[in-house]
Amino acid sequence: MELSPPPSGLEAEYKTLFTTDSLRFLHELISTFDEEVDQILQLRVSTKAHLDLSGELPTFLESTAHIRRDSAWRVWPVPPRLQKRHVDIGDMAPCDTERFIKALKSPAQGIQVDFDDGNCPAYYNQIKGIHNVVKAVHNRLPNVPHISQAPVLMLRPRAWNMVEHNMMVEGKEAPGPLFDFGLLMFHCGKMLFEYESGPFFYLSKVESFMEARLWNRIFVWAQQKLGLPLGSIKATVLIENVLAAFEMEEILYELQEHSAGLNCGIWDYSASFINKFGHRRAFLLPDRSKYVNMEKRFLHSYMDLLVQTCHRRGALATGGMAALLLPQDMLSDSYRTVLASVRRLKLLEISAGVDGFMVYDLNLIEPMQELFKLHTEGDNQLHQLTNNISITPEDLLSMPSGGVTLYGLRHNIAVGVLFINAWLSGKGHFFYRGQVEDSATAEISRSQVWQWIRYQTQLEDDGRVVSRQLVTELTKELMVELSVLCSSVRSKALLHTAADMFLEVVSKRNFPEFITTYLYQDHTIISTQNQGTLEALETRDIRRSKL
Repeated sequence: MELSPPPSGLEAEYKTLFTTDSLRFLHELISTFDEEVDQILQLRVSTKAHLDLSGELPTFLESTAHIRRDSAWRVWPVPPRLQKRHVDIGDMAPCDTERFIKALKSPAQGIQVDFDDGNCPAYYNQIKGIHNVVKAVHNRLPNVPHISQAPVLMLRPRAWNMVEHNMMVEGKEAPGPLFDFGLLMFHCGKMLFEYESGPFFYLSKVESFMEARLWNRIFVWAQQKLGLPLGSIKATVLIENVLAAFEMEEILYELQEHSAGLNCGIWDYSASFINKFGHRRAFLLPDRSKYVNMEKRFLHSYMDLLVQTCHRRGALATGGMAALLLPQDMLSDSYRTVLASVRRLKLLEISAGVDGFMVYDLNLIEPMQELFKLHTEGDNQLHQLTNNISITPEDLLSMPSGGVTLYGLRHNIAVGVLFINAWLSGKGHFFYRGQVEDSATAEISRSQVWQWIRYQTQLEDDGRVVSRQLVTELTKELMVELSVLCSSVRSKALLHTAADMFLEVVSKRNFPEFITTYLYQDHTIISTQNQGTLEALETRDIRRSKL
């Protein structure tokens, strides 16, 4: 095993995390499952190649029909602390110590402790974030409730597509999720179990029941190594991929003793259609700012099926994150408008039967808890069974009608460029036009621009064709607008680098599967992070209030 030296300023945290025993645990964990990780990634490639070459579309698997037909099985009951999770805080990157402490002191039922979508996985951020979690679990953070009284921690390691550059195990870079999971379990698992507060996880970007089976094997192994009973670990699987939507029952089945349910979102899931079928004109996704929302057939069918599947099997179903930010002036019209918008959208999810969802803005926690109180009874909606709903493959694969607007194109370009800029600055999310943006919105933004260029889509506004040239011109216009907000030469240089990288990714002949993988492997990202993420984190080059 090889491990890079500590980032500047984190020598003590590094020493706390990487003990002889923890390194031994990590080595055993990674060497035990590394080959299987490669196999599930190869299975993804094989599945995609089969769909491309055959022209087939996904459907419910015949080979697992017996699991879906068997009405008797259920997931194991979740512990009391997971029974009521109406409102969790989302995109909570724990390397942001100040926000993490605020979240722990908040009235939320849970916190999505995010090492994935809302986090930039710089070495500094991973070590700082994991160390902050360890401090929270061991009650070493100042003026926060005991871990048994604080919002429950839902730990979200990186997805399978990510690696950890700074650790080599038997000559290979370590899988990112095993690095995160291993450190979190080793340092926090027993303590969380002792206080009946975990260990609980979110599993990102699972694409098949085979991946759920692998996670289950990892859970069993970790529990045995740490002397924890079977079923101590509970995990919520994020159904962020269209292929996984056809295997939700099988995913629950594979994780029966470890399942905390399933989660549905909108933007990663929508982007997965372009990822898997973007080269097919029939799957041209229209402007998300105008034509894509949870009321569209393909998205409400996905949510209905997720809720139905979960409740039939005794599992909790959770919705996505409200990304809107409340204006500071509570008496303003804009405050009332934003709050009404969030209430309307989240009431749709409650009406569909979800047991909880997430917000980013801590000021939305209590209004959303009040929404649950007004419109539901009890800790959750597990009693709400929707067996009368029948969802077909056609429902799940039905693309919404609509075109492309100049506003939508500009917005997607801005989100894509600013996300890359955030990563260059060591940040996993940023604020733009009144809401938080993370890798999920960056994925759908760059995916749509790539697809619109590929199909030379015409703008509704003036009939212009979306081409690389037009996207380049609009990106240059965006740079003029944003450059005035940059407070240093360095920040302006980073912004222009981000624009160049965005234009590169949307012009690729072959669609890059994940923007996070693409960026994390890029020498530009690696070199900027190696220069010291701490400096970038403290600089805050583009002023947040302006964005």
